[in-house]
Amino acid sequence: MKLATLFIFIASFGFTQTSTPKIESINQRIDSLDEVKAELLAELEGLKLNWIQNELDRVGAPKSNSSESIIEHSAYRLSYNEAHEQANWVMHIILPEIASGNFSRSNNFREDPLVLTGSSVEKDYYLKTEKADGDYDYDGFGYDRGHLAPSADFRWSEKALSESFFYSNMSPQLGDFNQKKWAELENRMREYVIDKNTYLVIVTAPILTNDLPKIERGVNKVSIPNYFVKVALDVKNQQGVGFVLPHKEISEPLEYYAVSIDSVEKLLGYDLFSGLEDGMETTIEQKTDYVNWAPNDQKGDQLALDLAILPKKAVNTRRVNGLINDNKKHTVCGTVVSTKKHKKGHVFINLDKKFPNQVFTVTIFESSVKNFDYEPEVYLLNQQVCFTGNIGEFNRVPNMIIEDGNQVELLIEK
Repeated sequence: MKLATLFIFIASFGFTQTSTPKIESINQRIDSLDEVKAELLAELEGLKLNWIQNELDRVGAPKSNSSESIIEHSAYRLSYNEAHEQANWVMHIILPEIASGNFSRSNNFREDPLVLTGSSVEKDYYLKTEKADGDYDYDGFGYDRGHLAPSADFRWSEKALSESFFYSNMSPQLGDFNQKKWAELENRMREYVIDKNTYLVIVTAPILTNDLPKIERGVNKVSIPNYFVKVALDVKNQQGVGFVLPHKEISEPLEYYAVSIDSVEKLLGYDLFSGLEDGMETTIEQKTDYVNWAPNDQKGDQLALDLAILPKKAVNTRRVNGLINDNKKHTVCGTVVSTKKHKKGHVFINLDKKFPNQVFTVTIFESSVKNFDYEPEVYLLNQQVCFTGNIGEFNRVPNMIIEDGNQVELLIEK
């Protein structure tokens, strides 16, 4: 008992010795600095949100021949379509601050209070029933609540991130679309911002038509789009790109769906950046230079060759999937972007896309290499080449086995 009392005394003595007036003073100063820091961060967040609104004003919201009521949230704007119970479009800006932002998803999905007619709601996507233990049973209708302006684009601002969960910013998306190729496109935009240390003005939209199917079990019968578009504008570097993606699971590379901003505007019936000066608008919106938007690990990859420059009946790498294992000879043309000679003497050639994103590969086994009067892995590299033979598959990638030089033709001879 005496030992226990002694221990308590020593412990309390040690504690009181670390709580001197000077220590208390420094702790108070630290607390004060933390409060000042919090105030400055809040002020900085407000200034950035104001800058976003000013920049959206300058670039100009999408305009069509129809009158629309534009809803303004802290970091994005939208036009709501009551008939389809989702946005006609959502416009926002991705800032470089996403690289350091650390706010996490709130998952606070809720009705948008600024949509006067009422936005879609939780019961448009699933039903939940409380069980006796307080947990819930969920009955989903088969679609994700797909963000149009993704929450990760706002992770630098707790307020903006929270507002991204309004149902007015949602559109029904299949899980294999939303969580795969659509997410890849969203990530691509963020990678671009961080890599270029710039900001992007983004317009995202479902393509809404009167014949779309509905989520029949939902209370508001939300329309299910067949296509989604996303357009990115880099004002600083005066370049832009559009993407039109079919609403399904997609295996092809994103570049297959890259288009000019002009073509998206014609598809939607909008002038997407209505405040841009005409000269800049023309320069940016007519181009489709996907190479500028490719991630770093795809630098050196090439677009599929234009069919117009290919020999008669030849196809590019985008057209091969329907020709696999049909027991017919085909001519496939592309740019040789990488080659490898295996230690056993086999030669592997990639057209248009390097590993691990290959879209078409050519194999020359060691026993056939002697049939060439050149080293294929050296001579063909960086050339536009056509290969003729049967198309099979290797590791789920279209592949052609070549046995001699007669199956190979350079589009432009060295």
